[in-house]
Amino acid sequence: MTASPKPQPAPDRIDPIAFRNACGAFATGVTIVTTRAEGRDHGMTANAFMSISLDPPLIAVSIAKTAKMLALIETSGRFAVSVLAAGTEELAMHFAGRPSEALSDPLRDLDGLPVARAAAAVFATDVAQAVEAGDHVIFIGAVRALETAPDTQPLTFHKGRFGRLHEETPPMLDPNWMFGGSHW
Repeated sequence: MTASPKPQPAPDRIDPIAFRNACGAFATGVTIVTTRAEGRDHGMTANAFMSISLDPPLIAVSIAKTAKMLALIETSGRFAVSVLAAGTEELAMHFAGRPSEALSDPLRDLDGLPVARAAAAVFATDVAQAVEAGDHVIFIGAVRALETAPDTQPLTFHKGRFGRLHEETPPMLDPNWMFGGSHW
């Protein structure tokens, strides 16, 4: 029998920049989180998005407590997520606070919420739960509508840079596999 390593005490403080850079080693997709509140459409670029549950269909986004989007989602009780398509870096930057005059009408409607026109997938949700987590709030959304563009490649983000998938491998799993009682 091998002894387990003894847990080491956590440092008093993890450097926030080092932590951000370490998290940046994880490649993600790029999304726009949107809502409709106060008679206007609002959006922000984010990569803190994930699926939560298949039954019921739930997704989550993590929003900084300092972000204007937090109060807007709390007010509307709804949010949408657009998984951006490869080649939409300008759109991502537009919603990251660097507006582009060249982008006219980048959003369309899905179930009463704004979503990106150039997206690999879009989800419209109702807030099912809000969970405080440090300096963020995690919104869990009950998916009410979704659309996908199956042949569209996603925009990716890794180590502070946008990218795209270079090569796709054949599917590892039959898409119907998880519905046969098995799980990922």
